[in-house]
Amino acid sequence: MSDAAPESAERDPVVPKRRGKVRKRHTVGKVLLASVLVLAMVTGLGTIWLYRHLSGNLNGIDITSQLENRPDKFAVTGPQEPLNVLVMGSDSRDCAGCNIDNLTGGGQRSDTTILFHLSADRERAYGISIPRDLLVDRPDCKAQDGSTIPGADNVMWNEAFGLGGPACTIQQFEQLTGIRLDHFVVVNFEGFQGMVDAIGGVEVCIPEPIVDPSHGINIPAGTRKIKGKEALNYVRERYVVGNGSDIGRMKRQQAFIASMAHQVVTAGTLARPDHLLRFLDAATKSLTVDKGFDNLVDITKLGIQFKNIGLDNIQFITIPNVPDPADPNRLVWKQPEAKQVWKKIAHDEPLTKKLSDDVISAGNVPGSGSPSSSGNGGKNEADKQALEDAGLCT
Repeated sequence: MSDAAPESAERDPVVPKRRGKVRKRHTVGKVLLASVLVLAMVTGLGTIWLYRHLSGNLNGIDITSQLENRPDKFAVTGPQEPLNVLVMGSDSRDCAGCNIDNLTGGGQRSDTTILFHLSADRERAYGISIPRDLLVDRPDCKAQDGSTIPGADNVMWNEAFGLGGPACTIQQFEQLTGIRLDHFVVVNFEGFQGMVDAIGGVEVCIPEPIVDPSHGINIPAGTRKIKGKEALNYVRERYVVGNGSDIGRMKRQQAFIASMAHQVVTAGTLARPDHLLRFLDAATKSLTVDKGFDNLVDITKLGIQFKNIGLDNIQFITIPNVPDPADPNRLVWKQPEAKQVWKKIAHDEPLTKKLSDDVISAGNVPGSGSPSSSGNGGKNEADKQALEDAGLCT
């Protein structure tokens, strides 16, 4: 049986936060803000056509009727409300190029779940990964036809997505963490490959060759850019890299996303309208989102609010976990640390160093050799071990 799920945080008095000095950096917001203007001016594409085209790519669905007993949001201090977006990677075998494991059966599977939390002052962002092998007590949830999908005890986290798609995963997340979600995004692997290819690949640092004959994977060691099927293989591989665990695979995915964000913001993507158009086209085609997040205007407005978030303040961690005493191949929440993480996120409080030992920031990706100005560049032994277990350069 898994550990008890974290309870919703009690309403504590909020202490006003002291605002730190804002760094003038390239930001994620600038990418979204400048995209349409740059493309319209440089390529001659009309802004109205471009808006309609990219917004038309997005697949918006309404799942509000499928969600029940949703937690309340806590009042916090800030010019905006904190924002919580649940990103789910669809491990579907049905789209072209998605079935890289050559598995049968089709359908959608949950390969990745990451909560992205944006602070109310829009000065920090966390990406918190939840292992698919985590054992939880899954609550009841509603199917699209209104019928009830019964819950179950001591089952893997990703089972909810397979049974009921994003709605059941969101129901599970909110009930087990006490955090109210604002939006959700489902991304498939076909679109992921398109985004990587559109920016000319993503730089990775691999200390040893990745050779997995059973899955046709052979990736040389070194620091270089990878794209196409090789990039998909890199973020999916879990059998012969590092310690061969799902946690290691997630850490590799975090580093890959961080490197991808770093490249989009700093590597001249905005200066290449052809690259930018391909990136945005691939990104919007690959996404399924909620109805409140299904047009480019909504996404661009959100981008405006990110102007104070530098790359060093976009940080990725994994929710604290330990092996299940009854099955070392499965995981359970590590208590009280997991509960403390969710409580701090619910109250929009910064995570302490104790709760984020294995942090990766978009400003200091593994193997970059550039220390993070946020102070996370000096890795301790726990950080180094986490990177080694993931098969990343330290």
